[in-house]
Amino acid sequence: MATSKQYLEFVLDQLSLLEDISYRAMMGEYIVYYQGKIIGGVYDDRFLVKPTQSAKRMMPDAPYESPYAGAKEMLLVERIEDKAFLRELVSSMAAELPAPKKKK
Repeated sequence: MATSKQYLEFVLDQLSLLEDISYRAMMGEYIVYYQGKIIGGVYDDRFLVKPTQSAKRMMPDAPYESPYAGAKEMLLVERIEDKAFLRELVSSMAAELPAPKKKK
């Protein structure tokens, strides 16, 4: 099941307190970037983020879910309605994620 465009738009609206959010379509799903860093994605109408230390600290009871068969598990964001929480979550994650690789 692919993610609906409406759910992607909902997630992007919930992240609207952050500047420099972008996304890329990938096989019916969407990779989500913050400041050029991959923070997670929208898979099967679920917003999943990388399990960084800050994400695990802010969402200690979040279930781990696989975005697709064979992928590393990610954390399901259940407080998707809380824009302030999402801003804090994504901002804290950004410091822990590697800088994007330079293209040759």
